[in-house]
Amino acid sequence: MKKKLFYWLSLVLLLFLAACSQTKKEAVTFKNEVTQTIASGQVKGKQDQENGVLEWLGVPYAAAPVGDLRWKEPQTVKAWKKTFDATKAGEKFVQFSNGEVVGSEGDLNLDLVRPDTTEAGLPVIVFLHGGNNQTGHAQEIKGNTFVKDVNAVYVSVNYRLGALGFNPLEALKTGTDLEKSGNFTLLDIAAALDWVQENIEVFGGDKNNVTLAGFSAGGRDVMATLISPLFKGKYHKAISFSGGMTLADEAESQEIFATALAPLVVEDGVKADEAAAKEWLLTSDKDVEDYLYSISADRLAPLMGNAAIRMLVFPHLYKDGVVIPKEGFKTKKYNDVPLLLVTGTSEFSLFTAFDKRFSTSVSDGSLFKDENLFKEFTYAETYGGELYRLSNTVESARLMDGKYSSSIYISQISFGDDGTSAPTVAGLLGAFHGIFEPLLQTPSNYATFIGDDFESAGAKELSKDFKAYLKNFVTTGDPNGDDLPKWEAWTASNQEVLSMDADLEKVKIEMSSDKETAEDILAKMEADATLSTAIKDELNKTVLNGRWFSSVIDAKYAE
Repeated sequence: MKKKLFYWLSLVLLLFLAACSQTKKEAVTFKNEVTQTIASGQVKGKQDQENGVLEWLGVPYAAAPVGDLRWKEPQTVKAWKKTFDATKAGEKFVQFSNGEVVGSEGDLNLDLVRPDTTEAGLPVIVFLHGGNNQTGHAQEIKGNTFVKDVNAVYVSVNYRLGALGFNPLEALKTGTDLEKSGNFTLLDIAAALDWVQENIEVFGGDKNNVTLAGFSAGGRDVMATLISPLFKGKYHKAISFSGGMTLADEAESQEIFATALAPLVVEDGVKADEAAAKEWLLTSDKDVEDYLYSISADRLAPLMGNAAIRMLVFPHLYKDGVVIPKEGFKTKKYNDVPLLLVTGTSEFSLFTAFDKRFSTSVSDGSLFKDENLFKEFTYAETYGGELYRLSNTVESARLMDGKYSSSIYISQISFGDDGTSAPTVAGLLGAFHGIFEPLLQTPSNYATFIGDDFESAGAKELSKDFKAYLKNFVTTGDPNGDDLPKWEAWTASNQEVLSMDADLEKVKIEMSSDKETAEDILAKMEADATLSTAIKDELNKTVLNGRWFSSVIDAKYAE
């Protein structure tokens, strides 16, 4: 009996020691050094002592297809023998920005920032920049000034843009099914997420806790990945900052691309006129494919550069049936993960200010001296902002209702709308497209026109709480925490959103209900008596038309 008891006690002790050994083995720490070894070789980053973070910049995650490999799947990075210098920001992808072509067609790289600590197993944020999928770069939001607050590994991605990132023409459909989709930007994003799965543990990140986030076009790309079979299992949570649901019809997109490329065909003497050029470009002839590959990137980059958030100018995110299902967001097969949707309440103000109808008067200050013009600006800004707000948040949630099981959390930031708490931005822009960004990073990309609005005690508290919500969400999938106002998940029955604002002294965060529809806002526009019906019709047809959010306006004037 004693022998049996001794045997069982010994067995229990062995199991206990094995468990302790396993626990000890799992308690991995991060060796916080600037030189690390990833799958393709050593990378040397740098220490940002001011912010207490480590960063690795411009790290290749895939080889960009160039030359005869253009419009193909991203290629595997070749291993390097020498240590890769990751101390400088990577080259942005070629684009037409501020009146000139900049960047390189040969780079697919990412930036990575993490706290300068030894903690491992940190949640991972993979960020997609804005810019209408035509411009922008990974340094848009750097991460240096907030990764310690959210305690995460932050990865920001450069990917293919413009006609090199999206191209639906039949002549290019000669490769794999993924390549035939024309959605090359999405192929790059998928490759970046694969890189994260393979390498992020080297930097102390948890590959099983990845949040895909994006702003504006990047946010719309995030939403598109939710319905893409290509992204199944590649991430575990999602955040869309000012990014609604917008997809393009493939056949219509081919027509638009052919129209945009036709002048180049005539310029190069391939066809005599643009009509013949367009007809030729819409064929699957090998000569068309050869011609498209012969066009230099600096000639392709400016194409359709006047899109101004109009899909009918630069269509992308095609419902090809492989990368994006033919039924689009009406699909019942979502990559079902916890989702955060964030918007400003005056989302269209920047686009109103940049519209040709108002841009000159905004830049020279005469807008405020012209009472009638200012009324027009206010009309477009107000109703465009209301429609854009819905498109970014509750309209997306309504479309997903009944097909999506995970929690959807919606926040609408109104800080900037009130002239007392935000005197600089309230006069023209309000809670503009990107209002969340100054709450995250300093200096802000919008520093030239936000003044000191984000320096008040209330704004700083709002920033602190905003980052706390993000920290909780990327860590657990739930933004709530003990010291924060309760953030209820959106449901079709409650339609609640978290309103975020602040006065000069304190934060103002509370749940509110947003039951408005686009039709409700259209009715308000029709009842608005500040302008004549003729002027309103003109603004609706020329300023508010064809935008992501304007389907109800476009339908009103459709012949």
